[in-house]
Amino acid sequence: MPDSDAEPADNPYNRNPEGRNQHKDCPAPDDERINALLVEYHRRGHVSGKQISKLPWAEHGIKMSRATVDRRRSALELKSSGITTSSLPVTVKRQLVLDQMAQDPTRRRGPKLLVEAIAREHGIHLTRDYVTSEMRLHDPVGLELREPTAKKIFRQALVVLGLHHERSGDGHDKLTKIGFPVWALRDVWSGKWLGIWVVPNNRLKLAIAYLYLSLVEMLGGMPIQTTTDCGTETITVFGMANALRIGLNMLSNLCTDINREYFSPELSTNEVPAHKFLKSVHNTTIERGWLQLRLQWGDDVKVFWEAGNGIYNSSIPEQYELVQWLWPKLIQQELDELRDRFNNHRVQKDRNKVLPSGVSPNEAFTLHEEYGAENLLQPVNKGVVRELMVSIGGDDLIRFVSVEYAVHAQEVYYSLGIQKLTMFNVWTVFQAMLPLM
Repeated sequence: MPDSDAEPADNPYNRNPEGRNQHKDCPAPDDERINALLVEYHRRGHVSGKQISKLPWAEHGIKMSRATVDRRRSALELKSSGITTSSLPVTVKRQLVLDQMAQDPTRRRGPKLLVEAIAREHGIHLTRDYVTSEMRLHDPVGLELREPTAKKIFRQALVVLGLHHERSGDGHDKLTKIGFPVWALRDVWSGKWLGIWVVPNNRLKLAIAYLYLSLVEMLGGMPIQTTTDCGTETITVFGMANALRIGLNMLSNLCTDINREYFSPELSTNEVPAHKFLKSVHNTTIERGWLQLRLQWGDDVKVFWEAGNGIYNSSIPEQYELVQWLWPKLIQQELDELRDRFNNHRVQKDRNKVLPSGVSPNEAFTLHEEYGAENLLQPVNKGVVRELMVSIGGDDLIRFVSVEYAVHAQEVYYSLGIQKLTMFNVWTVFQAMLPLM
């Protein structure tokens, strides 16, 4: 009879004599961080265990096999659209669809967008067929109203080498009439929206330069090239991009911590311009995005704004100032959610497209190496960029109201115990806050 105290190495049937755990890098089942990640991926619309297993490693350096992902998802009851649709009570899933339809008074969003919105807000996946049938049942005219409204322009295939090779920037003026213009930047290779901001004036050169620099600071680097239209508001961006590229002496007048090694002097601004001006119709990455922003969101904002007729009088200073604090707060919140929606929207597969298709911008951005792309971010010294931002005017460039007023308004807002500001309650909140200001 073998000695029970013998070393594992003496056992001829032991296939792992050194006792090494092949899954030592796999997180424990009760790791709350992993559970939160899986729920987040589910919310974004990722349901493939194979694809999900790649994301924790790419984003956080966490190794998980496909089988592990499938087990953890099952334990968390993260179900596919087919199972969920068949198991949910009709009243529940119908209400989910109706709630989303109510948020789209101009009836521009199609079934696929509603499917994504329900997953994003509730973590519940419904089939596209079910959502389509509910939309047809409750609003048959709405489905017929959706049609392409963009003027057709001949497009050439975009060719860029990878992440941060090129960023496309532009302003959106459809909300300028009600006082809330927008400006944004997108990564051209992945299509990812890097930033969408509501600003007091998207024609102000220093404000646009501040937004450009804020994104450079947040990401810790600049792209090889930025493209915008030929508007005068982007002239300062042109100067900043070139200055950051080669560390020009002109920056020494603005900040003291300038050193050429912080930037990319090896890239010639003649051969590879740091900034390029294009006609709007050729600045395609951002221009195509504006159409969807207007159809899916911007037109609805105007409807909710006009609901304030008879409540809001812009000629009364107290009312005007409160609106200038309340509505930009709401619009920026909405833009952040819209950016999340756009970045997790899986675009249709296009075999003729050079850039990634059939995946969401977030997925392409995170797993860029799988699509043969490089990360071409040009590192910069964030301290220098921050000093530049302060020197040209700082946060005041994008404020709608004074710091003092914003602090007081936020205190009043908190005192009312409002759970979330929405397009549905914004004018009710306005009426509740006004006497307390």
